[in-house]
Amino acid sequence: MTSATPAAGNSPQGPAGITYASAGVDVEAGDRAVELMKGAVKATHNSSVIGGVGGFAGLYDVSRLLTFKRPLLATSTDGVGTKVAIAQAMDIHDTIGFDLVGMVVDDIVVVGAEPLFMTDYIACGKVVPERIADIVRGIAAACSVAGTALVGGETAEHPGLLGEHEYDVAGAATGVVEASDLLGPDRVRAGDVVIGMASSGLHSNGYSLVRRVINHAGWALDRQVSELGRTLGEELLEPTRVYAADCLDLARAFPVSGSAGGAAVHGFSHVTGGGLAANLARVLPQGLVATVDRATWELPAIFKLVSELGNVPLADLERTLNLGVGMVAIVSADAADAAVARLNDRGVPSWIMGTVTADSDSILKTGPDYVQGAKGVDGGAVRLVNAYA
Repeated sequence: MTSATPAAGNSPQGPAGITYASAGVDVEAGDRAVELMKGAVKATHNSSVIGGVGGFAGLYDVSRLLTFKRPLLATSTDGVGTKVAIAQAMDIHDTIGFDLVGMVVDDIVVVGAEPLFMTDYIACGKVVPERIADIVRGIAAACSVAGTALVGGETAEHPGLLGEHEYDVAGAATGVVEASDLLGPDRVRAGDVVIGMASSGLHSNGYSLVRRVINHAGWALDRQVSELGRTLGEELLEPTRVYAADCLDLARAFPVSGSAGGAAVHGFSHVTGGGLAANLARVLPQGLVATVDRATWELPAIFKLVSELGNVPLADLERTLNLGVGMVAIVSADAADAAVARLNDRGVPSWIMGTVTADSDSILKTGPDYVQGAKGVDGGAVRLVNAYA
C-alpha cells in the first residue's frame, strides 16, 4: 500500500491548511452568542431548573410529579415557517421567538397540560452573535409569558447550505397534565359554547400565501398602509399571541371533574395551519357539530388586505389563515359569559362565536362551509354560517 505525500507548503497542518473557520464555521462567534443570550435564558429558569446555560443537556426537576395520581407528559415540536423571511428582510430578529414559542406551547395547552420546559434549535448560514442573541432573547421573553423554562438549545452554522443572512428556527416543549384533568373530544357535549380568542395578526401560518400575494402586488415591506396604521413589514412581523398561561388560568378557574366532563372547560383548539374549521373539528367527537357564526367578529385589516390584493377566494383564506381567531375554548353554556369575561380581563379579546349540537341529517354536509375529519382525525364537524361582520 502506498500513501500520498502532501506537496511542500500545503500540509493540512501548515499555514495553508484548511481550518474549520476557513470552511465557514466560526466557533468563537458561537461562544460570543451564548454570552450575549444567557442572561435572557436564565431569566426563564425557576427552582426546577438544574444547572446553568451551556450543559450538554438541560435538566429539570420533576419531583412535584410525585404528587400527581397519574401524570401524563405532553410534547410538541414546531417551527416558524417562512415568516423568518420577513424577519430577515427587515433585519429584526427579537420577535420571531414569540412565533416559535406560541406554535409549540399552545399546542400543548390544548389538552390542558402545563408546558414545563422548552428547547430551541437555530440553523444559520453564518453565526452573527448579536442576531442569534436577539432570536434567543425573543424565545426567552415568550417563554416567560407562557411560564415555561428555556432549558437548552443549539445553534448550528451551515455554510454552503444556508446563505450568510439566512436562518431557520425550531423548538420543542414538554408539559404535564393530571390524567383526570385531560381535555379533549370526550369532554365535549351538545349544548357547549364555542369561545373565540382574538389573534394578534397572522401569527405564523400561511406566510407562503401572504408573501406570494404581496410580491404579486409589488408592495414593499416599508410601504405605509393606512388600513394597518403602520408599514406592511411591521404588520407582517407582529408577534404571535401566546395563550398558554391564559388557557391554563381558564381551565383552573373552571376545572374539569371526572370522566363525565361535567365542569365548565371541555377543550381548546389552537388555530394554526388549516384555519379555524379544520383545527376546531380535531377536538370534537364524532356525532357533534360546532356551528360558528362569522358575523360575531370582523376580519382584521390584514386579512382583508390579503384577500383584496390577491383576489384570494374566501374558502382558501379560511383554510390557510386564522382570520382573527388564534385560540378557541369549548365550555359549558352556563359558564360561557364568565369565561369570556375572565379572558377579557386578562387582556385576551374574546367572544361567543358558536354552539355545539348533534350533527343531524338536516345539516348541509357539502361545500367549504362544512368541515369534518380534518388532519387525520376522524372526529366531529364544524359548520361556518353567515358573513363576517
